[in-house]
Amino acid sequence: MSAQPVKRALICGISGQDGSYLARLLLSKGYEVYGTSRDAQVASFANLVHLGIRDQITLESVALIDFRSVLQALMKIQPDEVYNLAGQSSVSLSFQQPVETLESIAQGTLNLLEAIRFTGRPTKLYNAGSSECFGNTEDPADEKTPFHPRSPYAVAKATAFWEVVNYRQAYGLFACSGILFNHESPLRPERFVTRKIVASACRIAAGSHEKLYLGNISIERDWGWAPEYVDAMWLMLQQSIAEDYVIATGESHSLEQFVEATFSRLGLEWRSHVASDSALLRPADITVGKANPNRAHQQLGWKARYKMNDVVQMMVDAEHGESRSATS
Repeated sequence: MSAQPVKRALICGISGQDGSYLARLLLSKGYEVYGTSRDAQVASFANLVHLGIRDQITLESVALIDFRSVLQALMKIQPDEVYNLAGQSSVSLSFQQPVETLESIAQGTLNLLEAIRFTGRPTKLYNAGSSECFGNTEDPADEKTPFHPRSPYAVAKATAFWEVVNYRQAYGLFACSGILFNHESPLRPERFVTRKIVASACRIAAGSHEKLYLGNISIERDWGWAPEYVDAMWLMLQQSIAEDYVIATGESHSLEQFVEATFSRLGLEWRSHVASDSALLRPADITVGKANPNRAHQQLGWKARYKMNDVVQMMVDAEHGESRSATS
């Protein structure tokens, strides 16, 4: 019997949290993994280094907002699967940089879809959607819940989502979006509130006298563990039919509960160390984010094993370990 040909995957946005964990997953499955950055010659790819996989990945410089750059990369690499995880990733920053946010997400996604169509190869595309597209979800959101985006980031993600649907229906591309709710890990940069909370709490536990300043801590989110969310991305591209899926734990908690769990893990009373800062409030924000991920469980066989308290525990333990090694 002849051996199965090695699958080749291209991850756009490989330097981020999800891209790095996805790269590790695909390598473990025997893939040839390629990754893009706007300038691969100078990028540090610190997350890939942290995971110990930097040398196992071929990195290319690609500007997703430049169609020619995208097309050249696809024709050179000829990937079986493309994972679009690129683009401006911060909701709060999108209010300050709405044009860059829309271009990097919506234009980048459109260029990938059109380039795949142009090559004529049976390349499968996964697109990183976002729960932010739903807006407030007092009732748990599923794949049929209408979008009501409340930030430039969410508008851009909603645009990219419908681009994917259009190319799937109009041209028969195997293209789908994972509508992921919040998913965290130690690879999150500190501009994300969960990592900011964990990092600050760990410094305070180590003797820092700083205050942790936060905006609205009554908001509710569904927080999961990023390393297992990339499993769902891969599973979506292994199906016979391309479909979109909500990926989440199905449990929501307030930011206050996340803060309390973090400080409690370190033996601290959070109210003594946390203060409110109105400057951190967004022009418009989602008050409640709730998810119904049943379809992913039923059709993909994927279900979140780790919930918020598990996520807090793993992030604190990882941060605490790094703090100890830095001071030893």
